[in-house]
Amino acid sequence: MDENLKSIWNKKIKKTTDNLKKNNMEVYFANKKEDVLPIVKKLLKDGEMIASGGSMSLSESGVMDLLRSGKYEYLDRDGLTGDELRNLYRLSFTADTYLCSCNAITENGELYNVDGTCNRIAAISYGPSSVITVVGYNKIVRDIDAAVKRVKSIAAPANCKRLSCKTYCSEMGECMSLSKSDDLASGCSGDTRICCSYLISAYQRTKGRIKIILVGEELGY
Repeated sequence: MDENLKSIWNKKIKKTTDNLKKNNMEVYFANKKEDVLPIVKKLLKDGEMIASGGSMSLSESGVMDLLRSGKYEYLDRDGLTGDELRNLYRLSFTADTYLCSCNAITENGELYNVDGTCNRIAAISYGPSSVITVVGYNKIVRDIDAAVKRVKSIAAPANCKRLSCKTYCSEMGECMSLSKSDDLASGCSGDTRICCSYLISAYQRTKGRIKIILVGEELGY
C-alpha cells in the first residue's frame, strides 16, 4: 500500500480501535495476515471446545488449518447437512470460543453482521464464553449506513457467488434493493437468500468477551 494512503488508513484504524475499546471489546492489531495466527494461539487454550462460522478471512489467515490441527475440540461443520448440521449449530452455543469474521466494522466501534441461517450472529450475541473475530481493514466503514451498503454491494454478492446461491445479487453484482430503496431488509426472496437477520453489536456488558483482530491487509469479503 502507498505510504500516503497507509497513513490515512492508520488514522481510521486508530479511531475504530479506540471506539471498539470504549464499547468494552478487546482489539488486537496484525500488520499482515501472517501475524494473525500467533495472536489467535495466545487467545486459545489446548483442548478447549471451539466452533466457527464460515469465513474466507479465517481461511486466508490460516486460522481454519489451526482449528483442525488436533490441538482443540473443534466442532467442524464441514460436510455436515440436515440434522447433523443443526445439532452442531446448537452445540456451538456451549463452545468455549467462537471464531468468525464480520461483514463490516464502523469507525464508531460497532460490528455489523448479516446472516441467512443466523447461527453466526446468534453465537456472536450469546453463548460461547469468548468470541474472536478476524477482520481485514477493508471492512472498516464510516457508519451503519455505510455498513448496510457494503453488505448489499460487496459482501452478500461475493458470498452468494462463493456458496453458489441463485440470488439476484450473485447474478447482478449487487442487491436489487439498491436500485429501489435504502431499506435495510428489502431485497430478493427465496430459500437461498443469505440476508435474513441483521445484528449490530455495540456496547458490551461483558468486557472483553468479543475480541477483534484487525488486520492491515484485505481479507475476505
